[in-house]
Amino acid sequence: MRIDIITIFPALFDSFLSESLIKKAHDKKIISFRIHNLRDFTADTHRTVDDRPYGGGAGMVLKIEPLVKALASIRKTKKSRVILLSPAGRQFTQKKAVFYSKKYDHLIFLCGRYEGVDARIKKHIDEELSIGPYVLNGGEVAAMVLIESVFRLLPGVLGNKESLKEESHAQEGFTEYPQYTRPENFRGQGVPRVLLGGDHKKIAEWRLKKSKKTHRITTT
Repeated sequence: MRIDIITIFPALFDSFLSESLIKKAHDKKIISFRIHNLRDFTADTHRTVDDRPYGGGAGMVLKIEPLVKALASIRKTKKSRVILLSPAGRQFTQKKAVFYSKKYDHLIFLCGRYEGVDARIKKHIDEELSIGPYVLNGGEVAAMVLIESVFRLLPGVLGNKESLKEESHAQEGFTEYPQYTRPENFRGQGVPRVLLGGDHKKIAEWRLKKSKKTHRITTT
């Protein structure tokens, strides 16, 4: 999978893309990244990417021209998806992550900033997404969340494919059951007896019950 990111703060991605499983996936050529500085697509001396909103109001809005130029510079295919990260977008879910990992081999993330993006950008994108009902300083962190969620689903990224089947949200509406490891007793806190008995049927029942009882997800 190829991922292109359009941002005015490219350095924010330096450590994120050079650590842990993402770096390993990149080294194994499972995934590749290209970071595009939006300021490189401006035409004025000051490399201006934002301006005051028509109609007045606080803050600045990302200009349409450099955004469209940046998108036009990226070679797309039928399996490319252009995504604007914005608090006004539809909420991202695990179901979406699975869909992207299977349907597309090229994701393009446009990171919003300031008071938002000129609304005319909607003609040039495929989808507008949010990672939750709250506001961030920009779309960069949201892009990282989507990348982290999608890339780990690609074949060859995780050492144990079975871990994908039982993790949180693998079954829609549930998060993962509680997990325990050594030591068996820590400062008076023990491990549930069922996990120590070796009865795999009872363990599976306990895990299912705990997933339902304590981690049920509600949606609106």
